Amino acid sequence: MRIAELAGREADAAMRRCLASLDPEAPSDYRELAAWLACEWRASPPARVGLAGGQGAGKSTLGRLIVAACAGVGLRACVLSIDDFYLPRAERRRLAATVHPLLETRGPPGTHDIALCLDVMDRLAGAEEVEVPIFDKGLDDRDGSRRLVGPFELMVLEGWCVGAAPVDAASLSLACNALEREHDRGGVWRRYVNARLEDEYARLWSTLDALVFLRVPDLEAVRRWRLEQEQARPPSLRLDAAAIDRFVQHYERITLSMQDSLCGQADLTVELGTDHSIAGLRFRVP
Repeated sequence: MRIAELAGREADAAMRRCLASLDPEAPSDYRELAAWLACEWRASPPARVGLAGGQGAGKSTLGRLIVAACAGVGLRACVLSIDDFYLPRAERRRLAATVHPLLETRGPPGTHDIALCLDVMDRLAGAEEVEVPIFDKGLDDRDGSRRLVGPFELMVLEGWCVGAAPVDAASLSLACNALEREHDRGGVWRRYVNARLEDEYARLWSTLDALVFLRVPDLEAVRRWRLEQEQARPPSLRLDAAAIDRFVQHYERITLSMQDSLCGQADLTVELGTDHSIAGLRFRVP
C-alpha cells in the first residue's frame, strides 16, 4: 500500500480489512489515506479533527471516507462541513450593506456562523440529538437540516479555511489580485476578514485536537478542480471559467497564506500532485 509506505509503516491486516470496506469508486489514494488514519487513531482518537485544503482538493471525499474507515475499526465518527454553517443569504446581504459589498459572497471568514458551529460540535460530543444546517450552494442559502445523534468519538470538521491564521496586517495594504484592486480599494473587506480570523475563527480552531491539510499544487490547480466540480451541477447553475476565476479570487490571499503556514503547523500535510494523486506526506515535528 503506497500511503502506508509514504507514512513509513507496514500495512497490517487491520488496515487491509478497513481498506477493503471502503467505497471502491473513491480514489485509491484517498481510500488508503482514510484507512491509514483510522488505524492510527483507533487506540486514542482525537475528539475533533480539522480537515483543510483548497477548493477541489477532495476534502468532502476524504472526510466521508474517514467516517467509513473509522466505522471499520470500531470508532463512531461524523463529518461536518464548515460550508453548512454559511450565514443565510439575508444575513450576508445585511453585512454587504453595512460593512462591505463583497461579504455577500459566501466563503471567506466572516460569512460563517461560527457560534452555531461551536455549539453543534459541543452538543455532538454528548448524547444529544442535534439539527445540523444544510447549505444549498445552488440556492446560495440554507435549505433545511439533518439530524445527528451523539456522542461521537471523533468529529471531522472540513473546510477550505480550517486552521487558517490571520495574515500580517501590513500586507493587507497591497491588493493581491484584480478583485481586491477593483472592489476593495480601501481594504475594508480584507481587514474585516482578517479580524474575523483573529477572533471567532481562532476560537474554533483552538478546539481542534488534530489538523490534516490537503496542500494543493498551486492556484491554477484550484481553478481547474473547482471548474471540474461544476460539471456535477445542473447546467443552468454551472459557473464558467471566468466566473470560477473571479470566485477563487475571494479565497486567494488566505489560500496562499495557508500554503506556507500550515505546512509546519498541521499534524499531517498531504502534498497533492497536479493529477490529484497524493505525492507525499509531511508530519509536524513536535
